[in-house]
Amino acid sequence: MKNVFLALATALVITSCSDKNSDANTHITGNIKGFSNGMLYLQKMNDSTLVAIDSVKIQGSSTFKFDFNLESPEVVYLVLDRGVTKSIDNSLPVFAEPGTMTVDTDLKYFYASAKVTGSKNHELFEQFQKINSKYNSEILDISKEKYDALRFKRVQDLDSIESKLNKRVSRKYLYGINFALTNKEYEVAPYVALTELTGANIKYLDTINNSMSQKVAQSRYGKLLTEYLNERRKEN
Repeated sequence: MKNVFLALATALVITSCSDKNSDANTHITGNIKGFSNGMLYLQKMNDSTLVAIDSVKIQGSSTFKFDFNLESPEVVYLVLDRGVTKSIDNSLPVFAEPGTMTVDTDLKYFYASAKVTGSKNHELFEQFQKINSKYNSEILDISKEKYDALRFKRVQDLDSIESKLNKRVSRKYLYGINFALTNKEYEVAPYVALTELTGANIKYLDTINNSMSQKVAQSRYGKLLTEYLNERRKEN
């Protein structure tokens, strides 16, 4: 359970998904500029594995459409199969909501240039990621600094580096906690708690859990956060 959302790069289980659901409540339409030949997969996380729930063969036209069902807002992934072309920029997470969303991007910068509209949860998650990625980058830089101090036996520097690292991690957690509490009416709140705050003190996760609206508490991520907290309590 603890690693459900932490391992985003996992083995892909491709399933047959050619049948369209005419009663689908969620629709993603879009355009991938420059993509004229290949496969586009729609994937969801199932336990710790990404599973394809639909696919579109792109041949000529760069537009696509996916129709599927969601019980509550959930992160799905648009994944490119470029054929013989090699690229690490092949996966685009979308915080999907029942309704209609639009994704506009291009082949060269599939993730970086993507514009997603029609989902408030996605809008909020993008805002979170902009700040959170800065903290992650700073933490990585300080971790490298610590590694170099150990490597070159600069023992006198370790205490200050460790203190700096702890402060940066604490600020990252504080930002994530405040973000989740500020956006407790949206499913992005428990998602952030599950993916970014599992190392935080359980009392803060409890606060997030108890602050969620009834709708969010009954969503997939709301239920998973409650389950995660129950497991943490059993371990203590």
